[in-house]
Amino acid sequence: MERTLLNVLGHGSASDLAIVVPGGVRLTYRRLREQVASTADGLAQLGVERGDRVAYVFPNSAEAIVLFLAASTVATAAPLNAAYKEEEFRFYLEDTRARVLVVPPGEAVTARQALPDGVPLVEAHIDSAGVMRLESKTSSSAARSAGAPGDDDVALVLHTSGTTSRPKLVPLRHRNLFASIDNIATTYALGPQDVALCVMPLFHIHGLMASTMAPLRTGGIVVVPPKFDPMTFWPLAKDHAATWYSAVPTIHQMLLMRNRGERPPGAEQLRFIRSSSSALSPDTMRQLESRFGAPVLEAYGMTEASHQMASNPLPPADRRAGTVGTGTGVRIGILDESGALVSHGDAGEVVIQGPNVIDGYANNPEANASAFIDGWFRTGDQGILDADGYLSLVGRIKEMINRGGEKIAPREIDEVLLQHPAVGEAVAFGSPHPVWGEEVAAAVVLNQPVTEKELIDFARERLADYKVPKKLYVVERIPTNATGKVQRRSVAATLNPK
Repeated sequence: MERTLLNVLGHGSASDLAIVVPGGVRLTYRRLREQVASTADGLAQLGVERGDRVAYVFPNSAEAIVLFLAASTVATAAPLNAAYKEEEFRFYLEDTRARVLVVPPGEAVTARQALPDGVPLVEAHIDSAGVMRLESKTSSSAARSAGAPGDDDVALVLHTSGTTSRPKLVPLRHRNLFASIDNIATTYALGPQDVALCVMPLFHIHGLMASTMAPLRTGGIVVVPPKFDPMTFWPLAKDHAATWYSAVPTIHQMLLMRNRGERPPGAEQLRFIRSSSSALSPDTMRQLESRFGAPVLEAYGMTEASHQMASNPLPPADRRAGTVGTGTGVRIGILDESGALVSHGDAGEVVIQGPNVIDGYANNPEANASAFIDGWFRTGDQGILDADGYLSLVGRIKEMINRGGEKIAPREIDEVLLQHPAVGEAVAFGSPHPVWGEEVAAAVVLNQPVTEKELIDFARERLADYKVPKKLYVVERIPTNATGKVQRRSVAATLNPK
């Protein structure tokens, strides 16, 4: 059997529900398979072919799921965050070399404004009969069909932010995603009886793989509200009999803040709660289990590994607070500074091997040279493996800011601030935050007077809201080393609240 996303849908019974949008579209497995196939053919008829990238900007929806599967069938899916500003859309559309841009009718205005010349615009929506409609001014050819992808075809491209200003493009092949989906489904013993409440965005690997594709792989139901709302979460969980959900710690904390009393109706049906994409404190884990009455399983994932690398197991196996569990279909090692594997209990860089791990970044030999060593992929995280194989993460080697699971490259913020004529130097860094884990802050050296509000407003015009600094510090100088490299950690250590 080909290990492609088309085959992920093979276990769902034709008449069983696959996707439910609360108050909206409901798709059975038969209808989902039909719409994926017809949408893939529709894209092919617009000239899309293998090797092309199909960019799309959609909120969480049945359309987003169908488009992901259809685009990966005929070509390569390139989902984009609707919160991007025009400059960001322009970069991502150009960097992915998008063949088309697909948007909801009358929406995604900013993405439309950033559309490069010559790239067709396609509007898509699912009508009341559950049929996906594609509309474009581009002439089509009814004679073209999508065909079937192979294991090695690139199904999905996503950007991951490193410590440099240019995000890296991650090409994920069908076999990578298929392996990750199987790892997730096996880890949590997912089956047709399970209902996943999807609250993670579907332009991220977490939401796509864990919340959506893993339950579809095993014939379950995905309930997909347009966005996460702590006010409606438990009523939705109750109404749709959700058996699990996966989220970042920020979402878990919001749910805890909304519910300080008895177990909310809907929680009694949960088999487990999954947490990933940012560190979960043991205290938050205890509160979740006490308040909602379900085991909390922390997992470890990253885009380059098609999401999941490790997870705490289901009961009665031992789940250990403060760890991300053991490898799930992935081999995990710890390297010292010389590149040698260390013994259990010693700290070092976390490295991984497995069929879900990328072969390399796209068009980035420099990044590939530093990311791989002796067949291992270097995660950039520091961790410790105990004698039982449980992994504890003790810090990030990379300088990314992690705001509620959103990874932000500080250099991207530096360069926006430096565009302002009053800013001579700028360095962004993560500042501790009780809910988000980290919030964006920045230090600037000014060459003329300007207010903090003016600079923040300037950044807000050019960056998605979650990347905009919430605090600016005016300093006389920014420390550098002997080679002139900015000492970002030194700035953060000096300015962050003690």
